[in-house]
Amino acid sequence: MRSSDPDQSGTHYQNRDHQIRGAPQFPEGAEPEVWDAAGVNGVAAEMFEAGHYDAAVPLFEQALIACRSALGSEHPCTMTVAGNLSVAVFAAGHRRKGLKLIAASVTDRGRELGDDHPDTLVARGALAAAHRVTGDADTAIALAKQVVVQCSRTLGYTHSDTLSARMNLALSLAAAGDVRSAHRMLASTMEDAEATLGARHSLTLALLDSGMSHGLLQEGVFGR
Repeated sequence: MRSSDPDQSGTHYQNRDHQIRGAPQFPEGAEPEVWDAAGVNGVAAEMFEAGHYDAAVPLFEQALIACRSALGSEHPCTMTVAGNLSVAVFAAGHRRKGLKLIAASVTDRGRELGDDHPDTLVARGALAAAHRVTGDADTAIALAKQVVVQCSRTLGYTHSDTLSARMNLALSLAAAGDVRSAHRMLASTMEDAEATLGARHSLTLALLDSGMSHGLLQEGVFGR
């Protein structure tokens, strides 16, 4: 069911709910303005990861203005920074505005890069997570399932992006009250992550921490 007020309802935000790209592939030989923007984007990403969402927003805005000026709005790096900003705005508590920005990011990437492009799928996964956090579990599940299907088809079922998408789906199922399906999805995701990446890989640990923070996994169930 859709929440009536995204800014006031839903679950408490955790930065595990979204991924920020601190180092997009800026073009070699770019103008100094672009590299300055890359540095600002990196600092903003660090602020975001530390939970300082309000401080990250103006930095992402600064980087986005510079990227749009030097590279254009349709450049992949510009769209990456725009996606970072959208997530930061959402995380800072401006959920209605953040949802609109994340949705716009999905549209822009789909138009410029293609609907199955990995960056588009990351943005669609972010949109699913945002709907889950605001309490709209049905929309979150529909989007998360779409991302899992697309990632599996284009990248493979055990690719890192697919593993993240599967975790997103598990959390969306749990938010809808389908804890059994969520736990089953989460357990298979963790098993594949450990088999493919190893128990100590950063993504495996991030998936484990996310599952534990949402109450779906217990410490010691998987290798750590």
